[in-house]
Order: sequence, then structure tokens, then C-alpha cells
Amino acid sequence: MILYNLFPLLAGDVKQWTPHLQRAADLGFDSVFINPVQYPGYSGSLYSTKDYFRLNPLIASGLTRRSAESSFRRMAKEAEDLGLKLIVDLVISHCAFDSDLVQQQPRWFLREHGRIAHPWCMEGSKRVVWRDLAQFDHKHTRDKEGLYAYLFKVVEYLLGLGINGFRCDAAYQVPAAFWRRLIQETRARHPGTLFLAETLGCSPAETIHTAQAGFDYIFNSSKWWDFHSPWLIEQYALTRESTRSISFAESHDTERLAAETEGNLDTVRQRYLFSAFFSAGVMMPVGFEYAFRKRLHVVKTRPEDWEAPSADLTSFIRNVNRAKAQNPVFLEESPVELLPCCNPNVLFLWKGSLHAKQEALLILNKDTHGRQPFHTDDLYQHIQSEGPLRDVSPEYPLDYLPTPYEYELRPGQGIVLVTEKGSI
Repeated sequence: MILYNLFPLLAGDVKQWTPHLQRAADLGFDSVFINPVQYPGYSGSLYSTKDYFRLNPLIASGLTRRSAESSFRRMAKEAEDLGLKLIVDLVISHCAFDSDLVQQQPRWFLREHGRIAHPWCMEGSKRVVWRDLAQFDHKHTRDKEGLYAYLFKVVEYLLGLGINGFRCDAAYQVPAAFWRRLIQETRARHPGTLFLAETLGCSPAETIHTAQAGFDYIFNSSKWWDFHSPWLIEQYALTRESTRSISFAESHDTERLAAETEGNLDTVRQRYLFSAFFSAGVMMPVGFEYAFRKRLHVVKTRPEDWEAPSADLTSFIRNVNRAKAQNPVFLEESPVELLPCCNPNVLFLWKGSLHAKQEALLILNKDTHGRQPFHTDDLYQHIQSEGPLRDVSPEYPLDYLPTPYEYELRPGQGIVLVTEKGSI
């Protein structure tokens, strides 16, 4: 999956989404991920759902509920005509604390000291509690069938709006047995429905357990890799055979990369290139292509927060996405190996496709402020086949690969070399 995250509060009403959908398709994305679209509770957070069967009026306005849904379906048809699949957030580990469900179905909720529990997490040594949320008790409710039937209707409602799949928020907080049944029964009625599990913060064992419920993809943590430590490659090896994963350089939960790096576009390009070629899937939030700096906010963001572009990375992103889409080695969870390199400031990585029989070499300058030399006596000693190798780099590709191979990498530059398909 090559996912464009269209943040709904920034995009505004679905009637105005045409340019965003067209841009996503033009950039080579095949799917659009939309954060929650349902009616929120008193906090206004996209992830605090009050009414699962009503659209957020900030996203789909209309005189009636039916007219708002009609607008959404027209947008979905437009996306389909552009060759885009629509993936929407499915938030069913909790709902808004002021949802009518809290009063109507009290047995569905987790309780602490007699009161309905709020979800929480640890940030360092601090316990962060989301008091605008009420936690569903998927494990111990005395009415599991009632809760399941209600949430299955939620899935059916969203599919009826033209949605093709779901990013399941906090998937690890919901039992795998629930997901397994939901995924199987959904696909029995709607073949091809996609399910993506949000598992960030889980251990590899927890991630594998969740993924084995039938998810098509999980999200990996490559954004936080320093290009030195072994943990990312180790995690990737543990989960690779269970499911495919999606990388990202930034998300709605992180600061904008252009802001983090004080406008260093070499870093922005470097991180997107690595994300796209590391794993089977990649995700990019709206505005990344223009080096936006204002962080996306699940309550406060509005269309007025659209920024004047400080850069135009569309050509680079289009080239990266094209190279990814045209080479199967980058569309699966291929075995990965870090290769020895004479320069510690350069990442040298091998990938090998098991299904398409294709190999790839990635040569990446870790330094985004200075040039770094790379040298190898023979590129072909690092692949299992006889080649030939082709340079499909998004910038400065070479028509001829010399032996020995020497190159002075520009700051953050990535060189991407692939063999022909079926050459292993």
C-alpha cells in the first residue's frame, strides 16, 4: 500500500476534497487513509466518537444526515474513479464518554472502582488519562454478542459509504478473537476489505499476536530508527513472516518532520525514501509534499491551517512512489540484511524478494548536512544473482554502474539499485 493520509480537519468538507484526491493519485498513491469521520463527543476529538452512525459535520455538512452521507458517497466514487482505495479509522476500543451508549448499554464498558473507566497510557513515568473517552470491556462484558453485533453494524455502515478498508485504532487493546471474527465475517460479505492494525508501542510478540487475527498490515517504527541501532532490523525480522508493515516519516501523532529539522529538506527526503523502500507499505500525511510545519491536531486543526508551501517535493515523492510500485521487492516484507560499509556515515542495505525473485541495494547517506563517500570494489558481490543492476533512484540515477563503484553522496541522498524480476 502506498497511503496518502488525508487529515479530514485540514481538508474540510468532503465537497472540497477533489484537488486532494487528484494530487494523491498524481503522486502515485494507490490508497487514501482518512482519520475518523464520525460524529465526535464534547471534546471534539476525532478519536472520541459519540455517534457511530452520523458523520462529523466539519467533514460532511448537509441539511440532513442523508444529504451528508450522499456527499461522502460522491467523494468515495470520485476516489474510486481515480484508482484510489479509501481506508478510514475504525475506533472501537472506546467511544466518547458522553455517548448515549454509556447510559443505554452500561454492561459494555470497563469499570474501575465502580465507575466507567477512561483509557490511559504511560508516557515515561507519567500516566496520561483520556477523560473524554469511555473504555469498552471487550474481554469481560456480560454482553459480548451485543457489543460485537453493534460494532459489526458500524463496519457495515462505513462500508456502505464507499469505504474499502480500515485502520484499526489501538488494535492491540481489543482481543484477537474479536478481530478474527470481525475480519472473517466482514470479508464473507465484502470480499477484499482491507484491515490495518495500529500496534505502535507493542512488543513484537504482542504485534504478532494481533497481526495473526487476519490483518493485512501493521505499522512499524522505522520513523524512529537512527540508522545505527539493531532494534529495527530485529523487530522487522520477528514480524515479517506474520504480516506486512507500513512505514512513515511522520504521522498525525508526531511533529512535522520539516519543523523537527528546522526546514532541512535533505532530511525530509531521506526519511521518506527510506520509509518507502524499507517495508511493503508507506504512508505520508497531507502537506508533507510541501514541507508543512504546523502539527496536525485531532481537535483544533481547521482548513485555515493550510500553509503556504515552503517547498515543493512532489516530483521527488512521485519518483519514489513510482520506483516502489514498479519493483515487487519493495511491495513485500522482503528479507533485509545490513551490509558492511567502509564509511559508518553510509547505510548499505540488501533486500531480497522471495516471491518476485528480485534483489535491491540501498545506499543511503545518514548525514543530512554533509557529503559522504561510498566505495565498493564490485556491487555485484553483494547480490546473489548475476544481475544486471539498474539504478532506479528518485534523484540523479546513473545509466551505467562502474566497477569499482565510487560515489560521493549528497546530504541525505539515497541510491536505489534493483535487479530484474525473476533473477535470483
